[in-house]
Amino acid sequence: MTVRRIGVRRRTADTGGNPPARKLVRNAKLAALPVAFAGRQMAGAGKRALGRSSAEVDREIQLRTAQHIFEVLGELKGCAAKLGQVLGVYELALPPELAEPYRNALSRLQNAMPPMLPATVHGVLAEAFGPDWRGNFREFDDRRTASATIGQVHRAVWHDGRAVAVKIMYPGARAAVDSDLDQLRRIAPLASVFVPNTDVRAMVNQLALSVRSELDYAAEAESQRGFALAYADDPDFRVPRVLAQRGDVIVSEWLDGIPLTRMITAGAEVERARLGILSLRFVWGAATRTGRLYGDPHPGNFLALPDGRLGVVDFGACLPWPPPSFGPLLYDVADAVFNGTPAELRAAAHRHGFVPPHLNFDVEALLEHIHPYAELLRHDIAHVDNAWLRRIVLAAMDPRLDNVGRQLTMPTDYVPFWRSFIGMVGLAAQLGTTGPIRDEILRWSPELTAVLARYRERTGGPADLRAARLRRAAATDRDAAVG
Repeated sequence: MTVRRIGVRRRTADTGGNPPARKLVRNAKLAALPVAFAGRQMAGAGKRALGRSSAEVDREIQLRTAQHIFEVLGELKGCAAKLGQVLGVYELALPPELAEPYRNALSRLQNAMPPMLPATVHGVLAEAFGPDWRGNFREFDDRRTASATIGQVHRAVWHDGRAVAVKIMYPGARAAVDSDLDQLRRIAPLASVFVPNTDVRAMVNQLALSVRSELDYAAEAESQRGFALAYADDPDFRVPRVLAQRGDVIVSEWLDGIPLTRMITAGAEVERARLGILSLRFVWGAATRTGRLYGDPHPGNFLALPDGRLGVVDFGACLPWPPPSFGPLLYDVADAVFNGTPAELRAAAHRHGFVPPHLNFDVEALLEHIHPYAELLRHDIAHVDNAWLRRIVLAAMDPRLDNVGRQLTMPTDYVPFWRSFIGMVGLAAQLGTTGPIRDEILRWSPELTAVLARYRERTGGPADLRAARLRRAAATDRDAAVG
């Protein structure tokens, strides 16, 4: 047996050689967010008094607050960093001069997490497997090969000769996440900058449940076993099998491949498009095949394998899915958009809890928000890229009070899907995906398939949804006038 100790660093005064989890520093960074927000609001009142338009001042407050949130979450770890990744897509709504600090912070988050010293790594392994933990491995590389928000991965050779990935949770990660959750609940009202009608505290609590589940390595290993079984010998995907899980350590098969984070920047256009379609196929189809939602479709969790398959890792954010109400929601909203009237969409939004019952919102504006997604279902071949996604995000984050996106709320049962959907759409757009996106969606959704079948029967095929909507609205107005 060989245990390699490569790249050992000296213990430093700042971190003790381990990722920092100093509660006072972390809390101070998060606590500064609402203080700064209050200061911007006060300054905004003065600017309005001097004659600047409310819309201009509101947008400046929104942009500065978003940038500050991104910077702080990007610098922190644990739950705060997870939330920063979820919010990463909203960087597209920031002008370049404000988005740059966030990109830098997120890069530090992904690439510069201080590694655990070998002694700490060995201590975690000894606690999980016992003092003779080395007997489980022929080789163990003390250098980490990858890092995440709550742990890091080492390459090793299992006792039977198989190459394995050893995922180890950072000591203190649970305490850091609990501290972050307490602070995030306190700063939750800041999200009213983006979604003023949403019960943000309930959303944060739901997100917290999802993030806290990632601290349970036994549950993660069980989810990974279920996915590996469902995708065993699949021609398109490979999920590594779990060989052992004890305490804060998971040992699973090693996958040799290129992370999609690298393919996004260096992959050929055709290959990026192929990988984008495969990632959509996996995320959309996972719930049907496993009964669980793949909750964290981050590009770092997917690998382009040498045999052409898509490798998938990290199953900590997988939750049972879907709830009974999800299928009816998809059908009602899609049927109102493709085959119904604005009044039917309004009724569906109220019925499924996306708009408070008392609120009379701009349903035509909501249709405009939905239109880019509906267009993906109208064509055999569709294309999404960052420019496409940027238009959607800018529209959703328009700070004007009459923006319908600010009038909507998010039922807490759908928060896990929102997190997964945002990540999936963002990944496909970053890859510049071109292909049969509609077919990938419909193969896993009988509700949308039924809606599109009705649409084709009525129209004979793809049509201009805006023009059809205007015709239906005009017909409704004529009928009302005659009545």
